[in-house]
Amino acid sequence: MVAMKVLSKYLATEFLKLVCLCQVIFLSIYLIVDFVQKIDNFIEAQASLGVMLAYFVYKTPLIFIQMLPPATLISVIILFSLLKRKNELTAMKACGLNLFKVVQPIVVTAIMISISLFLFSEIVVPYSSSKFNEIWEVEVEKRDPTQFYGMNQIWYKGPGTIYWMRRFDYPNRTMERPTLYFFDESFHLVERIDGQRAIWEEGKWKIEEGIIQRATEEGIYRPTKFTDLYLVLEATPETFIKRERDPEEMSYWQLKRYAERVLMEGYDNTRYLVDMNFKVAFPFIILIMVLMGTPISLRVEKGGVAFAIFIGIGVCFLYLVTLGFTRSLGLSGILPPILSAWLGNLIFLFLSIYLMMKVAR
Repeated sequence: MVAMKVLSKYLATEFLKLVCLCQVIFLSIYLIVDFVQKIDNFIEAQASLGVMLAYFVYKTPLIFIQMLPPATLISVIILFSLLKRKNELTAMKACGLNLFKVVQPIVVTAIMISISLFLFSEIVVPYSSSKFNEIWEVEVEKRDPTQFYGMNQIWYKGPGTIYWMRRFDYPNRTMERPTLYFFDESFHLVERIDGQRAIWEEGKWKIEEGIIQRATEEGIYRPTKFTDLYLVLEATPETFIKRERDPEEMSYWQLKRYAERVLMEGYDNTRYLVDMNFKVAFPFIILIMVLMGTPISLRVEKGGVAFAIFIGIGVCFLYLVTLGFTRSLGLSGILPPILSAWLGNLIFLFLSIYLMMKVAR
């Protein structure tokens, strides 16, 4: 029992050392590449050294969680490749330990890392991501920080009016498929206007090919078609160009509340449900990387550690492609949000368990 505790502590310690080393290497490479790609933008914007430093400092937490799964996989491959090369695995088997017993302390460590990763992505990453995005947009792209950019399905509440549009094209000052609701002081709907598009022209909104419905004294709404309708509204194009927050700028609970609010307003909240479920599913990749890396390192006979690492990188790439594909299926509504977020994990979990059983025989 004492010997097993010593062995478990040894394996967990060596695993954590390798994870830290690989994480530092991957993080450094990512930051260097990102710096080279963005240095021209900072110079063109005449940003100070302090602004550049703050940008990369705030971006580091997001890069940290993105690089942790591949760092974990490579660490496991290196660890078991070295144990195999030094015949330490053979000695463990001679003492009556099977593969699952050997992997157990590393699996427990991976679970602890997964939980820590989730908490880190909930507490630190949303704040830091908001800050580096704000620095990039305000200091580099010189955008107004009070504006939204590239938002679909916009809703906006103004004085006595609620606006909804499928998309707002700011360069062309155009609303796509707008719907305008006009209310009286008692918040009773008195008029509704639906159009194919609304174009900003000389301080007015020109609404094309639509229907206007006005309430009569009897409370009946009578529809009237129109070709062009000019309206002077309080809302201008600048009203609808505020930046939409990225998923990494919101925690799980913030995304959940936002998705519920969007649904209550009658809009499609599929995107937010998918991203919300991915926030929970992502940390468990750490555990799957451990289960996947172990049989890879043990099954590779030729090429040694370098070839095993090469295969591990290929697995990471395949995992990334699978997650992107299942996410797109969730966003398109083909898969339920929770299934689209967890399907990639389930596929690689069953594959890793199968490989583990093949190696353990």
